[in-house]
Amino acid sequence: MLGTAQILSYSTTLGLAAAVPGPGMTALVARSVSGGAVTGFTMLAGLILGDLIYLSTAVFGLAVIAHTFTSLFTLINWSAACYLLFLAWQFWRQRPQAINIGQKATCRELTSAWFSGLTITLGNPKTIAFYLAILPLVISLDDVSLWVWGTMLVPLTMLVLLLVGAIFILAAIKIRRLLTSASSQRKLFRSTAIIMALAAFGMVIKSL
Repeated sequence: MLGTAQILSYSTTLGLAAAVPGPGMTALVARSVSGGAVTGFTMLAGLILGDLIYLSTAVFGLAVIAHTFTSLFTLINWSAACYLLFLAWQFWRQRPQAINIGQKATCRELTSAWFSGLTITLGNPKTIAFYLAILPLVISLDDVSLWVWGTMLVPLTMLVLLLVGAIFILAAIKIRRLLTSASSQRKLFRSTAIIMALAAFGMVIKSL
């Protein structure tokens, strides 16, 4: 079982890591502005699933395998970097559109938002660093059983990320009316593109 100190330490560290602007939260804000709260929370679900995958990877020791087979880990890094660059290119080319506050998102848009959230998290160097490097320093993984993982770590991770993500989504909804101009939207999308491109280049440099 995890002690109170470990739970508080993990929650605080995860919350701070999630709150630091990166590709995930930046894309979440951009999607929430353009698509609304439903689209934002759908994307957040994808982001959280990606975190849970890395959490499970760290807990069940697959991180050791990833570090042992360095060529495989390097291939994953390069693939993730290429995908982030592709997303950066998409956001850079995103054309400003009139924001219809009352328009409902289509099933296709929601599916795209969820998948983008998942893939952005899987390719996010900050997320990788947190679960594969920082998590073992915060929690003794030797004390984490399948029961602790399923009843404590997974719900706790979902709750923390949901709270942090909700703050970003609600803030984005608040500023939607301020981003009706083409110039404001273009600045938002291109800022998102730059952050994703920098994250991708960071992954490439790290793997060299």
